Amino acid sequence: MRLRLFVPLIGIFLLAGCRHHLSFSGEADEMSAPRAAAVTADVRGFMQTVAQDITRDGPTAWRREFADTPAFFMAAEGRLAFADSAAATAGIAQLPKFIKEIELRWGDDLRVDPLTQDLAVVGSSYHESRVDPAGKRTEESGYFTAVAQFREGHWQFRDAHWSVVPATPAVP
Repeated sequence: MRLRLFVPLIGIFLLAGCRHHLSFSGEADEMSAPRAAAVTADVRGFMQTVAQDITRDGPTAWRREFADTPAFFMAAEGRLAFADSAAATAGIAQLPKFIKEIELRWGDDLRVDPLTQDLAVVGSSYHESRVDPAGKRTEESGYFTAVAQFREGHWQFRDAHWSVVPATPAVP
């Protein structure tokens, strides 16, 4: 009687110990250190390219940096700015009415947390200098976080969030 109970328990323990943990993307939960370093380097390069593209091509360059998928969303200042990719496309198309030139710089504190070989969380302080069509310059600093996803041969932001450092009130 004891043997009949003992043998199935050993089988269960063996199977549980040998199973392979997979993430939702089908990858092993733990990446090797070299693979994590490669993802980190790729995403850092992507972030630098984003800043260069936005600065060179203007605000409409954001469209190609955001994933064109139903999963995409962007929040800013505690509000949902773009509920999906279609809203991002429509909103970005309006930006040239308000922004003639833009310069984006990420801070030296850029962080990359590789989750899988095709997903990473990024975070960085940023500084943005914008010029409107009338020539008025606006300086803005804050913090940016996003999920970066590698799909169709390149990295894009799957989700994004911006927060702006509030202006310091003038001392009377």
